[in-house]
Amino acid sequence: MALLEISGLDVHIGSADVCQRLELQVNAGERWAILGRNGAGKTTLLHTLAGLRRPDSGTLRLDGAALDALPRRRIAQQVGVLLQDHLDAFPASVMETVLIGRHPYLGALQWEGPDDYARARAALHAVGLDGLEDRNVATLSGGERRRLGIATLLTQDPALWLLDEPTNHLDVHQQIRILDLLQARSQAQHKTLLLVMHDLNLALRYCDRFLLLFGEGKTAQGSAEEVLTRATLERLYGHPMHTLDGPRGPVWLPG
Repeated sequence: MALLEISGLDVHIGSADVCQRLELQVNAGERWAILGRNGAGKTTLLHTLAGLRRPDSGTLRLDGAALDALPRRRIAQQVGVLLQDHLDAFPASVMETVLIGRHPYLGALQWEGPDDYARARAALHAVGLDGLEDRNVATLSGGERRRLGIATLLTQDPALWLLDEPTNHLDVHQQIRILDLLQARSQAQHKTLLLVMHDLNLALRYCDRFLLLFGEGKTAQGSAEEVLTRATLERLYGHPMHTLDGPRGPVWLPG
């Protein structure tokens, strides 16, 4: 059984079509990249898959159950979402923020226990934010805040990760560090990743399946060998593309 099953999905933004009659099966342990031009609807599609936005038609099934019939608490235990940007409306420390990942598992008025704090500290260590537990999140750099968002998802520990541009605000070293971490968790624990990506070469390095949004509702999906061809990528981005041999495989460059 697919972890996430998408059947006949239609998603629109105003008069623009993101996808039409999309059929997709996402299995445990797979790493998907969602690629497309600015404005193609990648974020809107991700929000729809998370249940944050209703599809115009079609069905979404999470672990065999209709997504729109599941309690939000159960969805939050299985699905983690990293939004494109963070809005911290109230003052909070780094530790208070990362512990948000444990909220789906706590009862009403229940406080976090030692295990929750241990998970939070391990997550902060994994993203290199040790020693910042008492810092106000408003004092963090953009890259530190991005890594805190990843740490919150590590603390939540969902089966399905929906990540909107996870490398936003990160320098090259931190991009590789975070994507190495996500890939390792996916491989070791069969976590499933759907990543909206703008860096085609990072997507190719870390993902094994690809969903392409061409606009006007047209999509393509498959492995790199199936869909990441010069003709397809030039159609996707509307720009000439060239490939070079790199140490980890092909590297795509704009013409």
